[in-house]
Amino acid sequence: MCEATGPARARAPAAPARDLYPDALRAIALLVVVFGHWMATLPRLEAGRLVDTDHLLRTWELAGALTWVVQVVPLFVFVSAAVSADGVARRLGERTSQRQWWVARALALARPTVTYLAVLAGVALVALVAGGRLLDAFNTSLTIHLWFLVMLLAVQALLPLCVRADRRFGLKAVLALLVVAALADLLRAGVRTPGDVLMLGARVEAGPGGIGWINLLAVWLLPQQLGIAWRNGRLGGARGGAVLLALGVTWLAAAMASGYPVAMVGVALAGNNMLPPTLALVGVVWLQVGAVLLAEAPARRFLARHPAPRIIGVLAALGMPLYLWHKLAELPAAWLGERLGLPIDAGDPGTPGFWLGRACWLLLCAVALAPVMWAAVRFELRRRRDLAAATTTAAIVGGGVALFAGLAVALLLGAAPGAFVALVCVAAASWLLRAHPQPPATRAGAR
Repeated sequence: MCEATGPARARAPAAPARDLYPDALRAIALLVVVFGHWMATLPRLEAGRLVDTDHLLRTWELAGALTWVVQVVPLFVFVSAAVSADGVARRLGERTSQRQWWVARALALARPTVTYLAVLAGVALVALVAGGRLLDAFNTSLTIHLWFLVMLLAVQALLPLCVRADRRFGLKAVLALLVVAALADLLRAGVRTPGDVLMLGARVEAGPGGIGWINLLAVWLLPQQLGIAWRNGRLGGARGGAVLLALGVTWLAAAMASGYPVAMVGVALAGNNMLPPTLALVGVVWLQVGAVLLAEAPARRFLARHPAPRIIGVLAALGMPLYLWHKLAELPAAWLGERLGLPIDAGDPGTPGFWLGRACWLLLCAVALAPVMWAAVRFELRRRRDLAAATTTAAIVGGGVALFAGLAVALLLGAAPGAFVALVCVAAASWLLRAHPQPPATRAGAR
């Protein structure tokens, strides 16, 4: 067959240019998460030796308001839904194809997570043999960030349903999720009188999760539904962004006045707006989505004049490895800080040298992460990345259960013993979620 000539090639349709704005948003969100996690970790030293770690939110009350900006999970879910909506919409008529889309996403998360858990288990084993002093201080910190993978996989499993809801109901689907979230908090708080509503946040904070656990889906599906609406043109424009920003500020002010915690984090830090998610967290959704809409036009003009596809592409490609491995960098960073005598324990905010100590800590974490990222990325690039996804219901269900179970164990038990158990579960999930075609029978075998 002859190769196409120049004119024929010229008539071939060019590949559509990748939309850099969503990629840039995800890259920014990722960097905020990484540096935010490092900044929040406060090593505590005695006589130059690490004895424990603290959290910035426990020691600095004003840091709670900063979580309205650095708690960027709603932004990530919003943008991921917008990017994935078209592909899911094309598969709506094929149930098998929808299922394969989620299995492929789950497999793409499971395989690098197996690598992380394997290394983490090895590090934990070495640390335990050496006495376990450093590991004790960072044990749960090394796995706590895996909660995001659990949440993302769960809401993405419902992405086809959200796409259908947007097609049929438009923004009414967003309103329905908001009503569910509000009812969950009202019932959780046991509201019976108008006066109870005025103290809604305090009553929610004081009571058990109960029916509020419904908001694990309702609240996290909200930015996903908004992301689909944005992709389909139902949201947009600076005016819409300004309205959502104003709504977010008003919403959060009302939430704080009713007694919700300021910080958008989980239990045992500075209140509990995450386990389960509360109506206060919805205010952060409005803020972040409003900021995306308000910045969209100028950001797209900037990207058009100053294209940065390579930088954004590199950050996008490094997204999963960077998220998985950035917490592990805290362990060697603490070890280096001890050996070099750097002021990584600089006291609390307001004490002399605190921010210098934070700068030293961030630098050590970045230095420790660089070789780990280099090795992890090289390893992942050498693996087969075009594995077909499983098709049988038994394999998909078994793989999904094993994946969620493994991540849950790591979250609950930390690096030791959690990483050892989680490694077995997630490795099994990675194997089950792949297609395993049987080789064709030979003539001799057929006979």
